[in-house]
Amino acid sequence: MRIIKKYPNRRLYDTESSAYITLADVRKLVLDNVKFQVLDAKTSEDITRSILLQIILELEGGGVPMFSSTMLEHIIRFYGNAMQGVMGTYLEKNMQAFVDIQERLADQSKGMYGTQFSPDAWAQFMNIQAPVLNNAMSNYVEQSKNLFVQMQEQMQNQTQNMFGTFPFVAPQDKDKK
Repeated sequence: MRIIKKYPNRRLYDTESSAYITLADVRKLVLDNVKFQVLDAKTSEDITRSILLQIILELEGGGVPMFSSTMLEHIIRFYGNAMQGVMGTYLEKNMQAFVDIQERLADQSKGMYGTQFSPDAWAQFMNIQAPVLNNAMSNYVEQSKNLFVQMQEQMQNQTQNMFGTFPFVAPQDKDKK
């Protein structure tokens, strides 16, 4: 695991290369699938997530953002919600599924054409295939939503079965007293 230290002067120090690096360099490590951890130089606290969030914030600020305001509002609403942990796992698993699909497409293109598409070729392919992929993703999201609703119903049924034998009294409306 590559260790990067963040100093109070906000500079990042790569202990492997013995050099100061930028957020752009950290982003390149992510793109190159290099495993790393960012530690606060003073406290040794793991601050990797906050550095990754800074990179996302920079990327969202320039060019075409990936997250709409509505999407960000939904994410914010889940913080402190009972479903926060479930939502994090759900997003992570869906992102992994998307990455797996992308890797399979790259492997298939390599098998069909003997070489992997260049980034420009992928951009052209994606522009042509965007409507098809958007439709496929919409279907996937709808299936995922239905699966999530079914899972929630099963959890409710299991909870009712587990606690149905206990003599709980339904909460009374305060206004009726």
